[in-house]
Parts: sequence; C-alpha cells; structure tokens
Amino acid sequence: MPMTDAVSASRLTKTFGSRRGVVDVDLRVRRGEVFGFLGPNGAGKSTTIRLMLGLYRPTAGEITVLGRDPLLDGVAMRAKVGYLPGELALFPRLTGREHLEWFSRARAMRSTTYRDELVERFTVELDRPVRALSKGNRQKIGIVLAFMHRPELLVLDEPTSGLDPLLQDEFAQLLRETAADGRTVFLSSHELDEVQRIADRVAIIREGRIVVTDGVEQLRRSAPRTVEFVFEREVDPGAFSGVDGVRLIENVDHRMRLAFSGAIAPLLRVAAELEPVDMTARAADLEELFLTYYRDDARTTEVGR
Repeated sequence: MPMTDAVSASRLTKTFGSRRGVVDVDLRVRRGEVFGFLGPNGAGKSTTIRLMLGLYRPTAGEITVLGRDPLLDGVAMRAKVGYLPGELALFPRLTGREHLEWFSRARAMRSTTYRDELVERFTVELDRPVRALSKGNRQKIGIVLAFMHRPELLVLDEPTSGLDPLLQDEFAQLLRETAADGRTVFLSSHELDEVQRIADRVAIIREGRIVVTDGVEQLRRSAPRTVEFVFEREVDPGAFSGVDGVRLIENVDHRMRLAFSGAIAPLLRVAAELEPVDMTARAADLEELFLTYYRDDARTTEVGR
C-alpha cells in the first residue's frame, strides 16, 4: 500500500438530530508526527475521534485512517491503532495483570517484551483489582494497553489525566520515541502546556469547526505577546488605541497588562510618553492564541475601540 497520511478528513460532518457535532472538518495528520488537537470540553474533539475509529458514521464528508475507510475496513484499521479514551473504562474486578493478559491474547501478540518494559517504566500496579486503584494507576494501565502492540497510530484523548508530573514527563518522552520510530500520535487535549511541548503541529477546534491548523512554532510566532506596565498614576488605556493589535487584559492599581501582536516599537513609543516606572514582558505561547480564538466578541475588541 502506498504511503498515505495517517489521517485525512475532508468536510467531515456529524450531527445528532438538531444538535451539532462537528462541521466541515478538514484534517491532515502526517505519518511520524505528534499532532495536537486542542479544544475545551464540548468543542467536538471526542466526536472527531469516534469518527476516526469508525464508532460514528459521518453525516457528510470523508475520512481515511492509515489509508482505510474506518467503516468499510474498520477491523483491519483498528488492529493498527492504539486508543486511550478520555473516560477510560476497565473491568472493575480484574487486576491490571489480567487486563494486559486478556488484551495481549485478543491482539494475538507474539511478544510481550515491550509491554513488560512499559509496565516497569510507568510502575504499573498489576495485582490489585482495578476498582481498588486510583485514577492515576488506572490511567497507567490504559497507557500500556494503548502502546503495547506498537501501533502505527496512537489516538490519545486526555492521556495524562491523573498522572503525577514526573510520569507526565516520562509520557512526553514516550511520545517523542514513538514519533522517532515513524509512528504517529494524535493527541487530543485541553492542556495547552502539554501539547505545545510535544506536538509538531496543532489544530484548534471551536464549536465543531477547525479554526486553525499549523506548526507549533508558526502558531507561537502569531500568538499575542503580553506586556505589563506599572505607572505612578492612573492611565487611560485609550492612550494605546492608535497602536494596531493591542488589547487590554487588565488595568488595576496603576498596573496595565496588554496583549499585542505585531511590531513592538509603536507600543513602546506610546508607553514611553506615559512614563511607566516598570515594565515586564512575557513571550507568546499557545495559550494566548487559544484564548484569542475562544474569547467572546466583546472581549476581542482592541484597546479604546
């Protein structure tokens, strides 16, 4: 089979009667990359994943996963996919060991060496019933189940939920190793810090529609930066209304915090005339860009407008 994108969707739409699922979603996930899929709860992330896995039938549009139609060739496709759902459901009376053994047999795995390495790496609790485990320990079992057969595509929905910070770092390293091995990771999350540290490219979904897709560094360059000025007196934010791309975040106790995009020189020229006594600036990150796409219209107006 010729090399294709890991996931390719065109005008993918899913509605539930009068309720919106996703609308005209276009996605292209390349093989061997970590692709971040960002959006808050209810934005359409889980619906998109279920369409990818063949669990929903599209209302309109097309999708292929690993070159296959998830509905017509779902069994063969899913054999090459590792999936960690956002709400992981395990058999409460079975132990972690029993889960791993059962799924290893179901996948006809010839070797369990990699599975056992993951168990040790993430200190998975194997011998207690799942119902007696914390959320973090259940999540570790889910990670091993998703990765243990070395799938071509990992579909991960909020995968670090419940993990402590050290294991989150270990998980990030696992994702980098997976991509370096030529396999693909589709990482759905609302944790921007997690995604921007790991992902090669990111798509942001809002109200069922993709609003932007680009590389992390390209998105970071376009994200608003934040600057805070401290004044000795009250200053009218409207003083910055002539500077393009400036938005007021906060103005309290002579401290004015602004988000801005574009050249900094015009902003600094106006600020200098107002004689600030202090200034701090923070580099742009994806969180500012994400909030830009999700902010209400009333809050996206520029300073003084």
